[in-house]
Order: sequence, then C-alpha cells, then structure tokens
Amino acid sequence: MISFSPSEDQQMMVNLVKQFATDEIRKFYRQADESGQIPDNIVNTAWDMGFISSCIPTEHGGLGEEGSAVTGALIAEELAWGDLAMTMKILAPNLTVIPLVETGTLEQQTRYLASFCQSKYATGTAALLEPVLNCDPFELKTTAARRNGDYVINGKKCFVPLANEADPFLVYASENGKPQAFLVDKGTAGFALNEREKNMGIKALPTYEITFDNCVIPAANRLGGEAGCDFTRLLNRSRVALTAMAVGVAKAAFEYARDYAKTRIAFGEPIASRQAIAFMLAEMAIEIDATRFMNWEAAWKLDRKEDALKEVSLVKTYADDMSLMVTDRAVQILGGHGYVREHPVELWLRNARGFAMFDGMAMV
Repeated sequence: MISFSPSEDQQMMVNLVKQFATDEIRKFYRQADESGQIPDNIVNTAWDMGFISSCIPTEHGGLGEEGSAVTGALIAEELAWGDLAMTMKILAPNLTVIPLVETGTLEQQTRYLASFCQSKYATGTAALLEPVLNCDPFELKTTAARRNGDYVINGKKCFVPLANEADPFLVYASENGKPQAFLVDKGTAGFALNEREKNMGIKALPTYEITFDNCVIPAANRLGGEAGCDFTRLLNRSRVALTAMAVGVAKAAFEYARDYAKTRIAFGEPIASRQAIAFMLAEMAIEIDATRFMNWEAAWKLDRKEDALKEVSLVKTYADDMSLMVTDRAVQILGGHGYVREHPVELWLRNARGFAMFDGMAMV
C-alpha cells in the first residue's frame, strides 16, 4: 500500500535539502530575480549534492541508485520552497538525464551521460512547449520526418530553459502524428537560438525560443532508437516534478502569510485572530496538503511502473489552480505590503502564475 511517510533515507534527504534551501537559496532568491542571474555557487553546491548523478548507472560514472519519482518530488518541493527559478536550473539536467536513463539506447547513454557525472555543473534541457495557442503536448506542431536515413526537424519551440548553454537538447516533435524525442547537438545546422525571453515570473531562469529549419540529425539520435520512447511516461515525470514545485511555492507563501498575520496588529489584535483571515489560512493549508498527497500517489504509481496518466493529469491541473489561489491569498493577507517588493509574496504569485504553462520544463 502507498505510505504517506517518507522512508528514513528520504527524510534525511528532505532535511538536507531544506537546510540548503534555508541557508543558501533563500539568501539570494530576491537578488537573482532582480538581476536575472542565478549565482554559480548555489548551482555548484546543489550539483555536489548529487541530485542529477544519483540515478545515472555506475558504468557511465553515476551512483547507480534506482530513480524514484517520489524521492524526486520530495526534493523538488523543498528546493522550490527556497526559489522556483533556482530549482528549475538546479534540476534542468534531469530533462536530459532521466529520459536517457529510462529509454535511451546503450549508445546514447554512453555518448551523453558521462558529461553529467563530472565535477562541474553540466547543463541539459528539453524543448517541448510551442508558441501556439493551447499547446497540446500530444499534438505537437514541430515535426520530425525520416529522410535518407536521417531525421529532418522543422518547427518552433519556446520556454526552453538554459538553451544558451545546454548541450545536448532533447527536442520533442511529432513523428507520423505521435510525439517522440530527439537528441540535437548544439551547433547542428538548421538550429537557431533566438533572444532570451522576458517573462513575468522565473525571471532568474534564462528561457529561449528556438527554431528548427530543416535541421538534419542522424536516425541514431531518436531517443530509444527504433523502439522510440514512452512519451506519456516522460510527460508524467515532468508533471509530477512541476506539481511538487507548485506545492513548494505555495507552502512558502502560506508560511509567510501565516507568520505575518500572527504579528500584524490591527485594532488592537493580530489579524490572524479574525475569521476572514483565519479561514483563508486554513483553506490554504488544506489545499497544499491535499495537492501534496495526490502528487505522492501519482509518483508512487510511476515508481511501480503503473499507468498514472489519470492521477498525474488531475493533480497537475489541481496544483496549477492551488498554487495561484494560495499565492494570491498571501498577497491579500499582507494587504498593501503584499504588492511591494519588500515582501516576497508578489514574487511567488508571479511564479505561480506560470505553472499552467510550464509543461516539460522540469523533471524528477
């Protein structure tokens, strides 16, 4: 049966990540948002903690631990409690590593995985979202057509994290009407990187639009080779990660608003003692816990190799709404203070607004 209690190893990891988020990430999240840059020391410290290399097989230089969506969700939540943009950069290599570990051919794993086991942070990324109205991951406009033993990719992608420094790119495209993934090396002819996008939230994380114009790659770069990849499972792994991050952002906003309400005195008493505020805080806490437990169930099913599409889809939609509701109410509870940058709730609201369109930008 599913357990809602982390194992001893998982709890140790949660405690470690929470300490890192408190001592390091929380010191720089506002500076990173204002400057649009994430400090290298934060990323390098997280890299040394082994979030990426742990699931890579030992023959490719990793630790060889069994990958777990539940453990990944626990880590992602605590990191996102610190800051969402930093979390997405820290875990960005998983966008390449997890698909390679799960469905890559031996040749693909040998070629690419070793670079993610070095002493310095190695950037990986994935391109799923497209600049079209109501982008549907199962109905991609970017195409990959077989031609003379190669694949020719055409189309546009947007919100590609760290595209300026990543190598390789994992590009999702429609092959004969079905989504598949393709490894594209940096500098391949027909691949163009556009200017950095200017986003409402996650301002510290560089994202880019990229274009493919008759971009030719070897047939061997199709993830999984002739067998291809299980796109639905990879999408589910991404949505579990994003849901965990939504819980982390919401938890940060809730805790800040709760503590503020306990110390903000109005008309001779803390505003937390008023029903209007107390009821809002109670509902925020309920929704956060409900989302977390639903996400753990979805992750648990993924770890058991069960069909979790229904559970993942439901909790991802729920988390999109929950995170926006909680962060918006945090701003309301702070009143005028919630709208100014001296307090972080406005940042969390801007970040939470994006979860509804972050598909494919994170993976655990």
